[in-house]
Amino acid sequence: MRKTLIVLALIASGIVAAKPTGQSGPLLKPVEDQAEAAIWASRFLTRFHYKAVPLDDAMSAKMFDAYFESLDGEKLFFLKSDVDRFSGAREQLDDAIFNKDLTMPFAVFNLYLQRVAERTAFSRKQLEKPFDLGAEESYAFDREHAAWASTTAELDDLWRKRVKNDVLRLKLASKKDDEIRKTLDKRYAGFGDRVSQINSEDVFQTFMNAYATSIEPHTNYLGPRASENFDISMKLSLEGIGAVLQREDEYTAIREIVPGGPASLSGKLKVGDRILGVGQGENGTINDVIGWRLDDVVEQIRGQKDTVVRLEVLPADGGPDAKHQILALVRKKVSIEEQAAKKQIIEVKDGESTRRLGVIQLPTFYLDFDARRRGDKDYKSATRDTAKLLAELKQEKVDGVVIDLRNNGGGSLSEATELTGLFIDQGPVVQVRSAQGRVEAEEDHQSGMTWDGPLAVMVNRGSASASEIFAAAIQDYGRGLIIGEPTFGKGTVQMLVDLDNAAQNEKPKYGELKMTSAQFFRINGGTTQLRGVVPDIAFPDGGEAKEFGESSYPNALPWSSITPASYEAVADLKPILPMLATRHEARIAKSKEWQYYAEDQAEVKRLRAEKTVSLNEAERRKERDDQEARKKARDAERAAFEKSEKSDVSIASATTTAISEGSTAEDADATVAQSTDDGLQADERSIKSQVEREKQAKQRKDIALEEAAHILADEVGLIRADTKLAQQVLPQTGARVSVD
Repeated sequence: MRKTLIVLALIASGIVAAKPTGQSGPLLKPVEDQAEAAIWASRFLTRFHYKAVPLDDAMSAKMFDAYFESLDGEKLFFLKSDVDRFSGAREQLDDAIFNKDLTMPFAVFNLYLQRVAERTAFSRKQLEKPFDLGAEESYAFDREHAAWASTTAELDDLWRKRVKNDVLRLKLASKKDDEIRKTLDKRYAGFGDRVSQINSEDVFQTFMNAYATSIEPHTNYLGPRASENFDISMKLSLEGIGAVLQREDEYTAIREIVPGGPASLSGKLKVGDRILGVGQGENGTINDVIGWRLDDVVEQIRGQKDTVVRLEVLPADGGPDAKHQILALVRKKVSIEEQAAKKQIIEVKDGESTRRLGVIQLPTFYLDFDARRRGDKDYKSATRDTAKLLAELKQEKVDGVVIDLRNNGGGSLSEATELTGLFIDQGPVVQVRSAQGRVEAEEDHQSGMTWDGPLAVMVNRGSASASEIFAAAIQDYGRGLIIGEPTFGKGTVQMLVDLDNAAQNEKPKYGELKMTSAQFFRINGGTTQLRGVVPDIAFPDGGEAKEFGESSYPNALPWSSITPASYEAVADLKPILPMLATRHEARIAKSKEWQYYAEDQAEVKRLRAEKTVSLNEAERRKERDDQEARKKARDAERAAFEKSEKSDVSIASATTTAISEGSTAEDADATVAQSTDDGLQADERSIKSQVEREKQAKQRKDIALEEAAHILADEVGLIRADTKLAQQVLPQTGARVSVD
């Protein structure tokens, strides 16, 4: 091992001798607290991680590669010579941490800032001259496995094509040349400005995450601010004014008003209003926040409950010279209900009968740990909220329940266990193996079931961790149908380590580790690691496995198995699965809507497989026109179909609008079913326009959910027609079966 301090090597090579040419602002430098935080983090990661590995030369090399990857994964900014310039430090990052010397990662980042400034200037310069859109050339947009560019000329050509593609997208969206230049110049300048606002805490967090994820994909370092945001996401509440903010040009704008929060109750803030200044207290000076980072503005607006914050606001419907408004708001505890459990009822016609299916959408397994520990009887919990919704659905006399976990990335392990307990009597839910090899079962000790009727769980590739624990337990107990796509495949458990508590700091300054501490196993002895939960009835998928999912991580833990837990299945769905599959196949074979859904999924899969795009306007225009023609033909076919046949599915009642397919508006734009590409990024549209696009995406017909409801309705019909079958399929703890 080379013992030379990394700072000496860097100074000798001239890397830290001067400010990089073209970089605006001061050089970013590490602070003493960060060096101490790195030491504390390394102690936990090398001793208590589930896959504990020493911080040595081998780990240093992995960190080196991961850090460059995190900064420039598409190989768009650094040259090969830039990476080679730091190669002497490749096996010295372990020494750097032990010696509390973080010079190298900051030197790399300062060079990154220089390269971003150069690329930004180059891109804006390209807009000054016309592009030859008739040339036969293509742009390779997927550069995950590309090599670093050897020369500036090679990088220039890559960026020329990148800018040309941006121009072409806007041109195909019928934008005029002057408008295209103005839009893109603003885009590139804005990117450079945002990167230049990155601070020392961001750099340190990026570097420490390069270390953490080099051990295992789900281990992360959270700086003090990131730690606070993670806590908010788990407890679904914060103390503030109840407004979702978004960057709009140099302003911070109101994107959404949270119902019931101070902003909503005041009636004086609207979507699109721009915040120009923030003041603390009734008489505090209002500080100008134009051009600030979004999270810096958020930090100023959040604050202790019952304190006053004053906002200087430029109304959304006014121009830049409109009269400013001063608004004083008293901060309160605000619940983030958008991520809370929601319900709706879907009615499905089944011959002469109508089946009422309750749907509960659960976006995350949330839990307010602090409130529960304090004994707050109203603490937020995914299980408590779901139990309330189930009680309401029982009152509304639903025939079955669908738990929609699509794109639920997980959350609290205890919530996954307790939620499972709502649908089984008692018993183990998941087995957890510690780093020391000790296996313990997380069990449901509550007797009885909140819902003992027909049950289905919807999952997709975005269903991970706690979602997989719940779905796997429901499947192993034979308690319900698993419908949809194979899940993510994350079979590991993370714990939060407060480094400030460990160091006995009075104020937070070291941050937290979200560290993998155990692996979970199904009660049948297998694990969801890598393989995920395989649905009983599978839907078409978008081919995301290679890009999104546990199997996409090169250092993911392998699949393994242990001895099954002691449990008894409460029911057996095997006798009914072939009948449900047959009915499902027969129904979708006749369904135009399902055909469209399957075609869209296949198209998404095809597009994911493509790595290049043509830069010839005629070719791209033909592709666009063909896409539009398919869409128009589909719309006409759908209109004719809807006129001739009435749908056998309807939304009977809901606490919210109809559940979407779980994709974001940006994801929806990528599919052929959506409107033509407008060439814009989300923050380039007006906030009202963007919110409207997302609202429309949520209101689109959810074909997958409707088919899941059909499948569960089929089960209801079959077991009501056959009491012997019902005795096999339903848990025998009091479930009653009526005959149609």
